[in-house]
Amino acid sequence: METTRKKTLDLTRGPILPLMLRFCLPILLGNIMQQFYNMADAAVVGKLVGTGALAAVGATGSVTFLVIGFVDGICAGFCIPAAQSFGAGNRTLLRRCVANIVWLGIGAAFLLTASTSLLLGRILTAMDFPPDIYGDSFAYLRVIFAGIPATVAYNTQAGLMRAMGNSRTPLYVLVFSCCLNIALDLTLVGGFGMGVGGAAIATVAAQTVSAVICFVYILRNYPELRMSTEERRFDYRIAGRLILSGLPMALQYSITAIGSVLIQAAVNGLGSTVIASVTAANKVQSFVHLPFGTLGVTISTFIGQNIGAGRYDRVKAGFRGAMLVACVYSVAMGVFMYFGGSYLSLIFLDRAEPMLGELLAVIRHFLRVNCLFYIPLGVLTVCRFSLQGMEYGVTAMFAGAFEMAARGVVALVFAKTYGFEAICCANPAAWIAACVLLVPACVVMFPKARARAELAEQAERARGRTAETDETEGEEHA
Repeated sequence: METTRKKTLDLTRGPILPLMLRFCLPILLGNIMQQFYNMADAAVVGKLVGTGALAAVGATGSVTFLVIGFVDGICAGFCIPAAQSFGAGNRTLLRRCVANIVWLGIGAAFLLTASTSLLLGRILTAMDFPPDIYGDSFAYLRVIFAGIPATVAYNTQAGLMRAMGNSRTPLYVLVFSCCLNIALDLTLVGGFGMGVGGAAIATVAAQTVSAVICFVYILRNYPELRMSTEERRFDYRIAGRLILSGLPMALQYSITAIGSVLIQAAVNGLGSTVIASVTAANKVQSFVHLPFGTLGVTISTFIGQNIGAGRYDRVKAGFRGAMLVACVYSVAMGVFMYFGGSYLSLIFLDRAEPMLGELLAVIRHFLRVNCLFYIPLGVLTVCRFSLQGMEYGVTAMFAGAFEMAARGVVALVFAKTYGFEAICCANPAAWIAACVLLVPACVVMFPKARARAELAEQAERARGRTAETDETEGEEHA
């Protein structure tokens, strides 16, 4: 049991902000590594195969984000009830949750792999992929989608470890996976000349090895997860709870991806200078936004554990602490991006580019408009993930729909009239639209979550008393 304690972090006791930061930092580092992981295929293919292959891999980004984002969301949502069970100290329920996560993960992996593989050609045709990159894009995505089971396996196991407070081990595994992916990219693409197919195989292989490492680690270090035959059985009640937690989160990720696709379609009609500028600006913002996502995972786990433990005072204090961190970071990073964000984009631009001055001017304007609204982004992140930690994922999903609607209006209506200025306002409009729903939802849902958890606790105690009574009567009868 001593070994187990060292492998978990109980977020229901101790100083709140230091605990959250201790849990948060490994996730942030892992997210940074994930960014490099995602860029490895494109970088190696671009350097070793050519710009055509690079375009083929790059063009699949929105499709990959749509499908893999759904996988990430559903796996993260599945693990929230596990975090609540861990926080409540209910190891039996925790094991039942894990067993049903495995069953649902297998089903989700099969359905997603089969559907994406069968529909891949139609998807690429519907998105009007250019004929010169269609073949390479198809070859790349065919392998990536065939590897969905490995993605599900890694994400669920990493999510379970985080649910029990262990955010370091997923980081270590991700670092190893990133290094392995790059090594395999260089070997298969550079050494064996396998092109984009080799890059996709490298990614799936690295993900598979990561899943195996996580499985072995959990098997050796979490004896409380070893299940009896009864606990391994599929439970419709628990499975329903997991689906209600996981599916809205998955749909939220996909809805966000759809909004991004709509904006990209609008950007594509504004010329190559704007396309290149917005691409570079979004790459800069992808790193700047990482702490927001990390804070979101942290607060959802924190609230999940403390809801399970009945520590409602800590739930509110954790929410306030996370909101303070989000606002401070938003202001600090907003100031930095306003004055220096465009210079970071030079990482992605050729300094010898004749149009460099014009590109930087467009990037500077885009980033300055966006960074003025980082506070709404921080607020929506904390509110959204807090609701998910309380298992109100449907509300968070509707907020994602508000975001998509805002981006859709900008892309389909205002961009036609106001052009680039409308594109600059797309993200802020989406963030504010989400806050319009999420902030009142948090005010309403916090008391409801407490009442619901208290009723569940009373029902659990009643079942326990009934079981004790039955056992006593059985002994007297004997």
